Amino acid sequence: MIDRETFLELMSGVCSPVTVVTAMTADGRPHGTTVSSFASLSLDPPLVSFALDRASRLLAHLQPGDRVGVNILGAHQQEMASTFARRRREPGLKFDGVTWTVRAGLPYLPESAGWTAGRVERHVDGGDHVLLVVHVEEGESTSTAPLIYARRVFGTHSLLAAAS
Repeated sequence: MIDRETFLELMSGVCSPVTVVTAMTADGRPHGTTVSSFASLSLDPPLVSFALDRASRLLAHLQPGDRVGVNILGAHQQEMASTFARRRREPGLKFDGVTWTVRAGLPYLPESAGWTAGRVERHVDGGDHVLLVVHVEEGESTSTAPLIYARRVFGTHSLLAAAS
């Protein structure tokens, strides 16, 4: 059986996209967290997935049928990734000092490399995390180089950075 440290080191070498997953609470407050497990799941129907820690406060706002936004961060948004990764008592405080707007009824972070919105279809047990399957309803990509995370540092694909 692989030990925790070996597994962590192994997985740190896998490049992951950096996103901020967002939702709006019933009382209209923004909620968001940094997620690096975002992935395309299906073309027909258009599905994506991401995982949230079972202790995530955002998880309570993303039940099947709920709307969710995924902001795919650009290489220049490292500070934003760190801001939304921090745990705070009041989730809405993560948005203090951050430029954001509402798009399709969801918190949207301008200048991101991409954006998508949809509805949570289902939750799948994933050990200490829950995998959320989302049916994509709309999206937008830009030419901005995406932010990635590997070996415990932020960066981007060098050829994409040069093209941007």
